[in-house]
Amino acid sequence: MVKTNKNKLVMQSVQGKIHGPIAPTPYRIGRNGTAYVLPATGGITYNVKVGDSCMNWVGDHVEPGVSIKNENTSENAALNLLACIGNEARVVTGDSKGAKGYVTGKHGGIDHVLIHFDDEDLEKMAVNDKILIKSFGQGLEIEDAKEIKCMNIDPNLFEKLGIKITAEGIIEVPVVTEIPAYLMGSGIGGSTAFSGDYDIMTGDKSANIDYGINSLRFGDIVLLKDCDNTFGRQYLKEAVSIGVVVHSDCIKSGHGPGITVIMSCNTSKIKGIIKKEANISYLMNL
Repeated sequence: MVKTNKNKLVMQSVQGKIHGPIAPTPYRIGRNGTAYVLPATGGITYNVKVGDSCMNWVGDHVEPGVSIKNENTSENAALNLLACIGNEARVVTGDSKGAKGYVTGKHGGIDHVLIHFDDEDLEKMAVNDKILIKSFGQGLEIEDAKEIKCMNIDPNLFEKLGIKITAEGIIEVPVVTEIPAYLMGSGIGGSTAFSGDYDIMTGDKSANIDYGINSLRFGDIVLLKDCDNTFGRQYLKEAVSIGVVVHSDCIKSGHGPGITVIMSCNTSKIKGIIKKEANISYLMNL
């Protein structure tokens, strides 16, 4: 097992409310210039789950499961910064009080944290129900590879990724596919990768085929080539990042499936091992 500083990390509460969908205008403009009326972010999404395809939904930036936000701006910033994929979440108000779920992603821009719950719990939930998360994971380090920045992942989930360190000190991580830097769009240039996500652009149909993007699922673990996310998000030759698919494909130019980064190195110390089962739904038994 890869050694980490897990036993030194702080577990701390963060909290938000189920945030209803919003519609500042009725229309969303697609990359072809056409206006569409579609479901998008927020609320309780009953029939879209981690492990499902993230492509071909009749929607835009669809978030699987439950989307939460805190109405206090500073507290919401902390919620989005400290919550990590794999963290335990618990409903603290409403008819589903006591129900437990798990964080599956963070969506920048709208600034939502996304949580998986079982179907029977979803049926009892309502917009504005409060959900508490035991945030745990920021500050995680690999003891023998501290130049690799780990972020946004619960240490208990990290241990299930199947990571190996070679004799040469290369970190091998199971992934479903590798995405070139030129396909990374919305979110590029962000000041930090410790919150939110950025999108794989899907406007080029041939690239979607070449890189297996049409087969991506919510929760898939992917490798981003020449992508440096150690602090902000930028292109850097030979840098490598690992991330999780958190929201659906999108109709807008420069957008597509969202990736929350869980690991990054500004050199080529990370190598992807292709494995179709590299998805958090399998690792977490969701």
